[in-house]
Amino acid sequence: MGLEKERSDTSIIMDEDEFNRSIEPILSKKGNVYAAVQDRDPNDINSKLKVGFDDIIAEPLSTHSFDRVWIGSHAVFELVKYVFYRLLTTLLAVPVAFILGVFFGILSCIHIWLVMPVIQSCIMLLPSVQIVWRSLMDTFVSPLYSSMGKSLSSVQVKITED
Repeated sequence: MGLEKERSDTSIIMDEDEFNRSIEPILSKKGNVYAAVQDRDPNDINSKLKVGFDDIIAEPLSTHSFDRVWIGSHAVFELVKYVFYRLLTTLLAVPVAFILGVFFGILSCIHIWLVMPVIQSCIMLLPSVQIVWRSLMDTFVSPLYSSMGKSLSSVQVKITED
């Protein structure tokens, strides 16, 4: 049919880099104005957020909308996602960064000055405690369980059906 051929030839969705570049003003007469895009997620922490239009909305082969509606809705989705992300980060990035900075500063302080000294103290005392614990077990618990084992070893259980 002609629809499949037209669809494969149609591609107006811009690359994310091209989309970002089209919004910025081009005032310089230099050759290459744009530097290489910095990878802000080098450890791929937010790989689940790499969501595109095709990940959310998909039309099966049996049901298709008009091509211009599909292309327009794709463009609107990408534009609205981009604008709202920029708007929300403009409003929330600095306060959230401040709150997270305070939180992780407190967490680091507690970990460095309270948790680790307690853990290191326990590790230093552990060999002494281990020697005392082993002698207590050998003195009181081992004889008790060995005598219980010897006295219960003569017990025989027989199962009979009535």
